[in-house]
Amino acid sequence: MLDSILAMKRVALLLFAFFSLIGPIPARAQFTLISIESPVAGQALMGAVTVTGTSAMPDFASAEVSFAYPNDPTGTWFLVAQSDQPVQDSTLAVWDTTLLTDGTYILRLRVTLTDGTTRDVSVTNLRVRNYTPLETATPFPVDAPQATPRPTTAPTSTLYPTPTALPPNPAEVTPSVVRASLLYGGLAALGLFLLVGAYLRLRRN
Repeated sequence: MLDSILAMKRVALLLFAFFSLIGPIPARAQFTLISIESPVAGQALMGAVTVTGTSAMPDFASAEVSFAYPNDPTGTWFLVAQSDQPVQDSTLAVWDTTLLTDGTYILRLRVTLTDGTTRDVSVTNLRVRNYTPLETATPFPVDAPQATPRPTTAPTSTLYPTPTALPPNPAEVTPSVVRASLLYGGLAALGLFLLVGAYLRLRRN
């Protein structure tokens, strides 16, 4: 009986040393993707606009919401709001669009991590329309039943410049992280299998 207990202790010590050497699963596999849920691309905005989404992720340090002109060659971003508290599916900022000239804008959420790196997500083609009418069709008056119907003119849509494509989101989980997670899982299963096998063998003895 004493020999069986000593053997079990040796197996446990071996497994402990094994998992201490391989270390934890890389932290990047645990990243939460940040997002702007509202407003959405192409939406017409008026007045004070509530910006909602998620900025919470591991190693969060701060977050800021800012806007820019799509064709600005300087790449300047104008701050809307800044916060040192992470947000999960809630209000990120309130954007007062009455202070802007009517036009098309890009909205960006940038999260800064404790190591100084940043994660960005943007919404493009946001149409501020506080002082100009929205692009809608004007219906013709209805004539008498015996009159010939007037032809309906299709509304003319206004073309907007296509914003420059943004770089891929660096917070995206890469195939290498997935492979590393699978490797750690396989090693953990192998260690458990060896422990159970050793225990069953000792019981038989």
